[in-house]
Amino acid sequence: MFNLFGKKESSPKDRLAECQRKHDWAGLARAYYQLGVDAMNEGDLNKANLWLHRADTIYSARDEVYKKVGEELVDDCSERIGELEDAPLLYNDVPALIEEKSEGLRYEKVRVWGLLSLARLVRLGEQLASLPGCEALGKLGWAVDTVLKSFQGPLTKEEFQGLRDLGSALYQLGDDPAFWGMGSEIPVSGGAPFQVFDFNGLMGIHLEIDAYLDSHLGMLCALADEEEPPAPETGIIAGALMPDYYIRTGMGKPEENPRIQAELQRIWSDYEFAGSDITWEMIGARVAEYKKLDILA
Repeated sequence: MFNLFGKKESSPKDRLAECQRKHDWAGLARAYYQLGVDAMNEGDLNKANLWLHRADTIYSARDEVYKKVGEELVDDCSERIGELEDAPLLYNDVPALIEEKSEGLRYEKVRVWGLLSLARLVRLGEQLASLPGCEALGKLGWAVDTVLKSFQGPLTKEEFQGLRDLGSALYQLGDDPAFWGMGSEIPVSGGAPFQVFDFNGLMGIHLEIDAYLDSHLGMLCALADEEEPPAPETGIIAGALMPDYYIRTGMGKPEENPRIQAELQRIWSDYEFAGSDITWEMIGARVAEYKKLDILA
């Protein structure tokens, strides 16, 4: 494509790569925003959701980037995201259904349901931990084991603080260019590379892990003080769906993607499992199985 002056225009993909190379974060936010606007105009609401949320994450991470992109872009991006929140998308429908079904379970069983989903992120987290700034994702296996242990007995101060520190590190990752600015990725056998920024979907999987751990620690404190524990967080339950990855790499409609369908089957199987008459030995066995699972395979 050429502009009015006969100069060849760069493709959106080339503009993203150039902004990443130059550390032009405002330009990167604008590029993602434009991709989102174009997708929305074309009626591809899944990609619109993907790109607009990426723009929002970038300009929300740093004040100087927010100022550079300007209020007009920010306001329009926010308005478009608001419209997409009412659309019939997997991004919206699955978390809403999980929230609805969780209301029929006791708090402890909802937390077990979330732990099972968290266990399925362990192997991917270990792979992503090799990327700059993403070391905290390599500790998900330890976190899963420690949370499982805490259901059955008290944690040490070091274990309690370790879970708190991990949640904080994952929260801070969302503000780091290592997460949203560098385009860091890992190879996927038989598929396109997986970007750490693909964790941005579903309100930010790294943030949902932090919310799950924070709520769990709040429960432990409440029980120790003989107080009413806080309601469990359910966002992590959809965490292993990875819609951003499949939509970004053009692997069909998310609801028709075989890997997403397989993960949905695991989510609903875990719901039935958590709601049944189970033992900690049974939970531990399923957790151990999930920790070995490659959800992208």
